[in-house]
Amino acid sequence: MAVIAAEKALLAEGWERDVRLHIEQGKLKRIERGAKPAPGDECHDLLLPGMPNLHSHAFQLAMSGLAEQRGPGTDTFWSWRTIMYRFALTMAPEDVEAVAAMLYVLMLEAGFTRIGEFHYLHHQPDGSPYDNPAELGERIASACGETGINLTLLPSFYAHSNFGGLTPTEGQRRFISTLDQFARLHEGCARAIAALPESVIGIAPHSLRAVTGEELQALVAAHPDGPVHIHAAEQVKEVDDCLAATGRRPVEWLLDNMPVNQRWCLIHSTHMTKDEVRGLALSGAVAGLCPITEGNLGDGIFEAEAFRSAGGHFGIGSDSNVLISIAAELRQLEYSQRLKHLQRNMIAPPGRSTGRTLFDEALAGGSRTLGKPSGLQEGANADFLSLDRSAAPWLDEDAAIDGWIFGQAIKPDCVWTRGVKRVSNGQHIAREAIAARFRKAMISLCERGY
Repeated sequence: MAVIAAEKALLAEGWERDVRLHIEQGKLKRIERGAKPAPGDECHDLLLPGMPNLHSHAFQLAMSGLAEQRGPGTDTFWSWRTIMYRFALTMAPEDVEAVAAMLYVLMLEAGFTRIGEFHYLHHQPDGSPYDNPAELGERIASACGETGINLTLLPSFYAHSNFGGLTPTEGQRRFISTLDQFARLHEGCARAIAALPESVIGIAPHSLRAVTGEELQALVAAHPDGPVHIHAAEQVKEVDDCLAATGRRPVEWLLDNMPVNQRWCLIHSTHMTKDEVRGLALSGAVAGLCPITEGNLGDGIFEAEAFRSAGGHFGIGSDSNVLISIAAELRQLEYSQRLKHLQRNMIAPPGRSTGRTLFDEALAGGSRTLGKPSGLQEGANADFLSLDRSAAPWLDEDAAIDGWIFGQAIKPDCVWTRGVKRVSNGQHIAREAIAARFRKAMISLCERGY
């Protein structure tokens, strides 16, 4: 049994001083409060629970820095998507694994300890299935096993190019499946993650533009357990197209036609009416927010203040993975509200720390929608991180979280998943080898000409 001692730790019930975490078989077997370190303990200053990352497309890390040149016309999400399709068509299975492993190194170094991988790159570059339909799902699982991050795998069903069941485009050919093909792919993905401790399988119908209502109903009926994640109302054009095709807006249609509840996570939900905001909050579903990607793609600003006031739950994800940072995601979320409402400290209730409120709510929402509880509590996975506040020792407890999210002096130091230290002094223990493989893959991809 390993013991990690902390001067202060953010437990499920709040900050506690002089805490000893007893770790056995990857779990927090016992938590001692008011206990000074004993000989042999590993000692740290501040400990926090690891953060779930509820939404990622791992392969898109490879695009970081390669989609920021202005085109001849107006650049939008839709022009970015064309570049993404072209890039996705070039990647071999070993490229997918190398990129995913590098991504998960970055996530662990940032303090993310579970990834919700919204996995929709399924087939060979010509669109035909691999002999093993779950080939690329196995590559994701292998990258998680190598790096130590916990996995909630969300194989995506993607069948159409737009509302009304329109024929897929050529650029989408690696994503497309029939319901029968998806069933086999999902079974293969479930087998692929079975050996990973604490793994979870769910489903990810891509979006209402890529999945018909009948297909969505069939998917949910066929998978009565586990998380259900779906993109919804990310772009104004998506909302307009949904209205034209169905007479309903995306979030409105889902609330009216599907059993949206605590199993569900609606990714982005950027463009909602007041009734949709209230309805989504009351449903118990989690709003999956990806503030950095939403800013990078020009999606818009989520109605965070109204959603939270209605009792809504949110978590954070890194989506296109252009930047991996818990602090930056939470800061972007808060700053977007400040810019919209011309006020400060929008998320926190009176008298509370904004950084602590953001952290607590993202932790709870992410855990809820990825199928595993988290937090520093007995019986939970031993997934946590230490903060290095040596550059700002005057910032204590909540102020240290505020300093991490809104400043630059405080950073994650060490990170553990399932009781194993994966990150030490800010660097993943396998970074060197994984980064070398990633560089080799990226040079090859760029030479092939995405």
